Parts: sequence; C-alpha cells; structure tokens
Amino acid sequence: MRKNSPAALKQLRTLGHKLKPVVIVAGNGLTDNVIAEIDAALSRHELIKVKLAVGDRHKKQALAEEVCERTGAEIVQSIGNIILVLRRAANPDPQLSNLLRLN
Repeated sequence: MRKNSPAALKQLRTLGHKLKPVVIVAGNGLTDNVIAEIDAALSRHELIKVKLAVGDRHKKQALAEEVCERTGAEIVQSIGNIILVLRRAANPDPQLSNLLRLN
C-alpha cells in the first residue's frame, strides 16, 4: 500500500466520520466468512468501518492488523472498538464508493 499524506488521511477520517460499521467482529473472531464480508465491502465501498467487539486493547490491535494483512487494506483510524479501513479499487463504482460518493 502506498502511504497517504497527512492531509489525505485527514480527509479520509472526515469521510469516515459519517459512516456506520458494516461488519462486526465478535466472539468467534476472524472467521473466513467475516474476512469474506470485509473483503466484499472493501471491494464495493473502498472505505469502511469495522467494529471489533473482542475484549482488551491488545486483542483489538492484533485483529486490526490481521484484517489488514488478510484483505490487503490499511488502517486509516482506530478509535475504541471501531477501525476505519481503506483499500482503493482499480475501477471504483461511483454509486457505491464512499470515496467518490461522500466527496
């Protein structure tokens, strides 16, 4: 993944503020089905929120890193139980992409 500038990160966080979590990772952790849902949501929307309802800070950080590793995404922001995740699409759909739709 390429690194975003501080100004670009600020804009992504601003866009992400309006979003609601589309996937919740709970007690069963990151199953293949959860990863598939995150991957599908990233393919459609590019910028999504994921809720990590799994316990302590270290577990959340490990899960967030695993989500990014397994989906090829990057974390834009992490606050409490919510992470904002970005994976740019080669050909984004203007009606579904949160990057294009919310600008």
